[in-house]
Amino acid sequence: MQQVKHKMPEQPAEERRRNFNEVALGYEEATARAEAARCLQCKTAPCRQGCPVEINIPQFIKHVKDGDFDAAIDEIKAKNNLPAVCGRVCPQEDQCEKYCIMGKKGEPVGIGRLERFAADCAMARGRRDKATAPQEALGKVAVIGAGPAGLTTAGDLARLGYKVTVFEALHAPGGVLMYGIPEFRLPKAIVQREIAALRDLGVDIQVNAVIGKTFTIDELLNEEGYDAVFIGTGAGLPHFMDIPGENYNGVYSANEFLTRVNLMKAYQHPHTGTPVRVGRKVAVVGGGNVAMDSARTALRLGAEQVYIVYRRSMEELPARHEEAEHAIEEGIDFRLLTAPVQVLGDDKGWVTGLECIKMELGEPDASGRRSPVPVAGSNFVLDVDTVVIAIGQGPNPLVQDTTPGLAVNKRGNIVADEAGATSKAGVFAGGDIVTGAATVILAMGAGKKAAAKIHEYVQNKKAAR
Repeated sequence: MQQVKHKMPEQPAEERRRNFNEVALGYEEATARAEAARCLQCKTAPCRQGCPVEINIPQFIKHVKDGDFDAAIDEIKAKNNLPAVCGRVCPQEDQCEKYCIMGKKGEPVGIGRLERFAADCAMARGRRDKATAPQEALGKVAVIGAGPAGLTTAGDLARLGYKVTVFEALHAPGGVLMYGIPEFRLPKAIVQREIAALRDLGVDIQVNAVIGKTFTIDELLNEEGYDAVFIGTGAGLPHFMDIPGENYNGVYSANEFLTRVNLMKAYQHPHTGTPVRVGRKVAVVGGGNVAMDSARTALRLGAEQVYIVYRRSMEELPARHEEAEHAIEEGIDFRLLTAPVQVLGDDKGWVTGLECIKMELGEPDASGRRSPVPVAGSNFVLDVDTVVIAIGQGPNPLVQDTTPGLAVNKRGNIVADEAGATSKAGVFAGGDIVTGAATVILAMGAGKKAAAKIHEYVQNKKAAR
């Protein structure tokens, strides 16, 4: 049996570095079925323990191997409302594939690639899902935020028979799937087709609705007649480094930079109304997936030189291996063991450089990674005219600040138990607003748990009346 995954077709690096078309092109049917045949169909299915939404992985893979693609997507959608998204952006190497028995002597089965294949097949055939809702809705639930957590909660509740309204602050639903992840990794048409499938289930999505201003949580519960509210507002407040010069023109947060490009489609300017300025030389500070996305986006927008500035080594880099590998192939210059000291600028307020200092690794910190220590006298200047800060983000405080009785922790994240219940009766939360910035699939897992808990809560409340 083949010990390595079947290769995923990709755009050549020299071509893709100057366009926004999807990099990974997906399996053809013959390749997908051959990859599915690598699955050992283990009775214990260890891969399932790594899936936050508990897909029956061996069963859907068997259907792919047998060529029954309708059955494959049925099996996936029994647990996952966004399979075409997850097949593209989930870190399967740290989740389901991490536990695959095939990985002990070779490479694990390409579970994510097969999920994407099944989802894309269903989309290509124009398959539509319809809910079989009871004649009378089981209840009325408001979902705040149309990101992965909120959309998952909404889909699960709609399937159960609830009337669900999703309130989204931006002008398009999708959350980080729309504003954060670039087109070349996750085409926005794919996201919107997945969301259309949720609308087919009866989910009502209202955009440009800022909860905390349009309505408060208390108004939704007490005046608008909702039985419960789920908060899935994510982590959209950017972090900065608090170093001199961060206010110069030409310094972006990754959130602003990627939102302008992805959601506002600045990469299509002047055919769209939102431009984004990218200079000749760009430094992206950070080492996660958002940093890789920012660097690769800057390159596609015409930058001649793009640096990743990261204070640890490649071994500690938090980005997915695939994303870092793609960045290197495209010509991104990794300046490792390097930390910014200050942003330099001219008398007109524009960035002219980034002063950095070399680092060396010391003892492990609380996360287990070795702490970077500055090397005295090693300062140098990177010649750049744009700096993108991609060092993480936190929760926007608007919902928390306008909801009395809702407990938050010292970082501003909502406090919720494993099932999503908060300190306020009838209010549930999940995803990045609870955990801090994490992955799409972990947010979806939290949404599934919260949907089950909301169902239990609403039915118990109705029974007690």
